[in-house]
Amino acid sequence: MSAVAGKRIVLGVSGGIAAYKAVEVCRRLMDGGAHVLPVLTRGATRFVGRATFDALASEPVRMSLFDEDDPIPHTTLGQTADCVVVAPATARVIGAYAAGISSDLLTATLLATRAPVVICPAMHTEMWEHPAVAANVATLIQRGVHVVGPEAGLLAGGDEGLGRLSSPGDIVAALGRILAQAANPPSETPDMVGLSVVITAGGTREPMDPIRYIGNRSSGKQGHAFADEAASRGAEVTIVTTVGRSGPPGATVVRVDTAAEMAAATTAAAADADMVIMAAAVADFRPVDPVGVKLKKRDGVPDVELEPTPDILAALGASKPEGQILVGFAAETCDVAANATAKLSGKGADYIVANDVTAENAGFAGDTNEVVVLASDGRMLPIGLRSKRDVARAVLDLVLADRKRRDGRQDPSSGGQEHSRYVSNTVSQEIQ
Repeated sequence: MSAVAGKRIVLGVSGGIAAYKAVEVCRRLMDGGAHVLPVLTRGATRFVGRATFDALASEPVRMSLFDEDDPIPHTTLGQTADCVVVAPATARVIGAYAAGISSDLLTATLLATRAPVVICPAMHTEMWEHPAVAANVATLIQRGVHVVGPEAGLLAGGDEGLGRLSSPGDIVAALGRILAQAANPPSETPDMVGLSVVITAGGTREPMDPIRYIGNRSSGKQGHAFADEAASRGAEVTIVTTVGRSGPPGATVVRVDTAAEMAAATTAAAADADMVIMAAAVADFRPVDPVGVKLKKRDGVPDVELEPTPDILAALGASKPEGQILVGFAAETCDVAANATAKLSGKGADYIVANDVTAENAGFAGDTNEVVVLASDGRMLPIGLRSKRDVARAVLDLVLADRKRRDGRQDPSSGGQEHSRYVSNTVSQEIQ
């Protein structure tokens, strides 16, 4: 059953060009069985019609604080909601919410609820990076508000940068996780509190000229899924990434482009880390002498000499501090187990997470993955097709269970209870 099924969700839509995506958010929530109550600002109706939400949602659109059918609509909405989500959340709405200003029905509802609140920012890069907006978002995070996005991509007016509304699928998935957590709050301290985790994500770009580069098709989704999962479990997260996605609340985000930049940033961050997860797809080769001007087709095929890029995983494995856990990745197209085994033995890693990127619904760009985890003690454990967040969760479950056994924090008489739980819940069988 969907995590949003049966939940009363107030869908706030504010006045940004991304308001059209809220229609898809509404539809997905309805398909998941949620009871959707749309609240639109007047600005939102400049971009989307209220009749659309009237037709799609569970109840008609509400816009006014002075609704004749309900003398206190903001209180009714706030008190009866299981969750309030604002998609898109403009700089104005974020600022008003942070300052406690109830200038319309949406901001009044935000102030009148004790239910989980999720804001999905969308605005131009300059606005998103403005100190005032950053301070308002930080204030809301400190108060327990959940923030989804924004992402990098095309913006209004043909611009490109960080500030694009997260995809409707990502927003609804985040709502499901938040509602599930609210329904089943952890009974004990999250299992990664006090751990420092460094994660790499995305594919590096090695320039040939100011326009062209050698790279790969990595979207960074798996690496960012690890960052989100580790942060939700209490870890102190640093993510070194080539993509424009924001990190989880409280994470340190280091943006890089090339393998050399990723090597420098990761090496520095990993020095004191408890765990390093190398989920990035680092280019194996780079042009020796990239040119400073665009290469022209009329000049013929360029003679590009290549050289190896830094082997970040091997360098980390060679200098790994005692007790640090190092997880590498292997994106393969054939002989997955054999190639990953060779990588595990040659890089000094504790685990290699390997996958066949040619398999259907697995690999680059998609939202799902299917992997095999190879451990340095010889175990090979498959994790079947599931969301990339669930893959991250399963890998961390395994690593943490092994860490507890290694550190003697598990009763030997339990016969490996933690690991057995992982195998029974996550893995169909061990590969012999």
